[in-house]
Amino acid sequence: MTDFEAMWREIAPLGRSAATGGYLRQPWTSAEGELRAWFVGACEARGLRVESDGLGNVVGWWEPVGCSPEDRLLTGSHLDSVLEGGAYDGPLGVVSGLAAVDRMRALGVVPRRPVGVGVFVEEEGSRFGLACLGSRLLTGATTWETARELRDRDGVFLADALEAAGLPGPRAADPDLLAGVTTFVELHVEQGRALVDLGHAVGVASGIWPHGRYRFDVEGVADHAGTTRMEDRRDPMLTYAMTVLAANKAARLSGDRATFGRVEVLPNGTNAVPSRVTGWLDARASSAGALEALVERVTTQARERAERDGTTLTVTAESVSGSVSFDPDLAGALATGHAGGDWPVLPTQAGHDAGVLSGAGIATAMLFVRNLTGISHSPAEHAEVPDCLAGVDALAESLTRLST
Repeated sequence: MTDFEAMWREIAPLGRSAATGGYLRQPWTSAEGELRAWFVGACEARGLRVESDGLGNVVGWWEPVGCSPEDRLLTGSHLDSVLEGGAYDGPLGVVSGLAAVDRMRALGVVPRRPVGVGVFVEEEGSRFGLACLGSRLLTGATTWETARELRDRDGVFLADALEAAGLPGPRAADPDLLAGVTTFVELHVEQGRALVDLGHAVGVASGIWPHGRYRFDVEGVADHAGTTRMEDRRDPMLTYAMTVLAANKAARLSGDRATFGRVEVLPNGTNAVPSRVTGWLDARASSAGALEALVERVTTQARERAERDGTTLTVTAESVSGSVSFDPDLAGALATGHAGGDWPVLPTQAGHDAGVLSGAGIATAMLFVRNLTGISHSPAEHAEVPDCLAGVDALAESLTRLST
């Protein structure tokens, strides 16, 4: 059994639902805490120097004698999941980072720069609604003053969730986990079928589509489901339902992405006309202009429908991330010159910590590992062991090229 397979078996049960097979590894919960503790133990077992902050971001550093602390190379990903998520999104990059260090050492590689394996918290934004929260706070893209006021679905403030998890939050004494980091390489399972169609186990990312999360609040009037005539209703569910269909049509026509994947209804009774419906739109497009146009089309149609239904609509942009173009020289250097041929370079429509670090001025690249199902954010997400091992070799080769 390889180092990768042994580690994968160790973490596979953590946070997994016995009923569905999906993962519930929300940030600052027991399952995510167990995973973080496992990661720290795995780093210490390898003699890596562990640094962490009051949020739960962690880096294990391999620092051979003579390395310059001003030119650090970092890899890694995240351990949290979406609700009922798959096993590979995030943890594959963390486990592969540790396995790549093992592989490099076995081959006698002595890096000339420190090599770190990191874990960023709340990458998915599944609990507090802001994706890549850990890396955003590390880079200054989001301030603690803003983040501490975030609430989860149960109304728990982020600061209180950290306290409940035994974490103090940001402290002046926290190490700067990105100090001296000049290059970041994130390995991730592909969240689509491009590598399946191309017949490659490994690929390189060219960039990330711009994307955003938008809250649609539709207000109506609660009423009796039986006694209220249809023509007398001010039903926000009708407005919301038409908005969902409008988003689907707009995205299909433009080749973009639009998804309403979360909805809350008040009072949420079977025999009552709702008083309020809140839905969250996840929108993604090939350019910032296309994203703006997509959201505007959906919003315009939603407002027109609200006027007909006698409801009111409020749209709030909760988070918007611009397009990311990864360092083309770095991507080219990693994709070419391999014994088995060049690796394909392809864009991604999913957000990643790599995009945040790239925006902070760190030279960044991403490696993708083939996902045979093409499905992600679902228990059906899957990568075969040989492809995972090819990913470890690819990451080890990439880190070796960049560190020696």
